[in-house]
Parts: sequence; C-alpha cells; structure tokens
Amino acid sequence: MSLKKASLLIFIVLLIDQISKIYIKTHFVLGEDVTVFNWFRIYFIENEGMAWGTKISDFTSSISDRTAKTSLTVFRIFAIFGIGYWLYSTVKTKGHYLLTLAISLIFAGALGNIIDSVFYGVLFNDSHGQVASFLPATGGYDTLLHGKVVDMLYFPIWKGYLPEWLPFWGGKFFTFFEPVFNVADIAISTGFVMLLVFNKKVFPKD
Repeated sequence: MSLKKASLLIFIVLLIDQISKIYIKTHFVLGEDVTVFNWFRIYFIENEGMAWGTKISDFTSSISDRTAKTSLTVFRIFAIFGIGYWLYSTVKTKGHYLLTLAISLIFAGALGNIIDSVFYGVLFNDSHGQVASFLPATGGYDTLLHGKVVDMLYFPIWKGYLPEWLPFWGGKFFTFFEPVFNVADIAISTGFVMLLVFNKKVFPKD
C-alpha cells in the first residue's frame, strides 16, 4: 500500500469518526440513547480516561484526575508521532500490505480520539442536561488537553442472569457486549487484531 492510499484511508476513517462524534455531541444529551435494533443502540457517553473508562489516578492516589488527564493526553500525542513514523517507515521499506493497512487503521483511530481529548473541551459546552453547542459564546466545558472522548456505539446483544453453577459470576446479571465505543475504537481494535491474526505474514522471520 502506498503512502497516498494509506493517507486516504486515514482521512476517511477520521472523517467518519469525527462526523459521528460531532453529530452525537450536538444532537444528544449525555446518557440519551436510541434503539436501532434490539441488539444495537446509539448511547451517548463520554470517556474521561483510558480504555474501559479507567483513569491513571485509579491506580495511584498521588496524582490528581486533572494531572492524570493531561499526562494521558500528552502521552497519546507522543504515541501518535511514533505510530506515524512506524507507518512512514513501513511504506518506505515496502512492508507487507496488511501491515501498512493495520498501522493506518491504528493511526486513524488513535488520532480520532486524540482530537477529542485535545480540542473538545474548548470546542463544545457541557452535555449534562442539555444538547451541547459547537463553539458556544460562553466558552467550552474545559481547557485544552482536557476534552472527553465521545462514545456512542452500544451492542447489548444479550442480557440476563448467568447460571448459578458458574464460578465467581454465577447468578449475577450480565450484559454481552457491555462496552460503549466509537468508530476510532473500531479502527484501533481492527488494526491490532490484524497484527495478531496475520502476525507471521506481516512480521516474517528471516
């Protein structure tokens, strides 16, 4: 895959990701949901931290939530430069097509979520109890680097109580699939799965 094609793919994924997030942010109140199918809902939440909604401050009490958020965002920015260099190097050395495709998807997804974290705090006002506005006259809901990632794709394929005979979780109410995510998350996950599944092809041993 050429750098031009990789850039086009990144642009398309990024465009779909940001259009979907901006639409949700400017049309939904936080926590609002719409049922598309029994197994698929549009459910607007905002993620302040890492994957699964965790935060750096969850693991240590010596750092505040705001400092942790800033550190995480700065780390993501540095990471995206590293992924970008990996992509450029792979294209220039004529790496496997699947490797270039996987890195492109990971790069696009990471960049999509970074845009939220860096800019959404100043671009939108709060979504609590109201539909947010783009570039509100009163200012955004937070400062630069403190934006929240918009998630909206929810697939509660099955809900119910697990059999009592199951260890640890027996008798508990369970939802599959519980996480709420976005297009950027799909791109990142797809890229990583490709690297795992096609590991021998994309990283051949000499």
